[in-house]
Amino acid sequence: MSGDVKEDNQPYDEINITPMLDLAYVLLVIFIIMTTASVQGVKVELPHTRNTASLAQPQTRAITVTLDGAVYLDAYPVDMVMLEQRLSEFKGNNPSLPVVLKADAAAHYDKVSEVLEICKKLGITEIGLVTKKSSE
Repeated sequence: MSGDVKEDNQPYDEINITPMLDLAYVLLVIFIIMTTASVQGVKVELPHTRNTASLAQPQTRAITVTLDGAVYLDAYPVDMVMLEQRLSEFKGNNPSLPVVLKADAAAHYDKVSEVLEICKKLGITEIGLVTKKSSE
């Protein structure tokens, strides 16, 4: 017999880890895809307007008001007290803090006005309202 062929009773000294590495790489790719897909923020139906301007600035904070009245700060659910505290912290770090308000088109107007009052109270003047450009 040749030198590479083992007898039936002899154990193998090597472990083939190639299939295990293939599985690890596939799981890593799936994890990366699922993580980036879940960081899209809170989904709302935006109101339509004719002209929209880009509000993208560094360190912009996004406040979202959903149809049921829930409020989110950067995709994290908050109540009005917590929203004021967090915005106050961000305003302390960046005096010209830009804020983008994204509300569902059918959301309760009182929640939107409460958010705007908090921004006014904290002296946040750079507030953008997110809308969807309507097609003509």
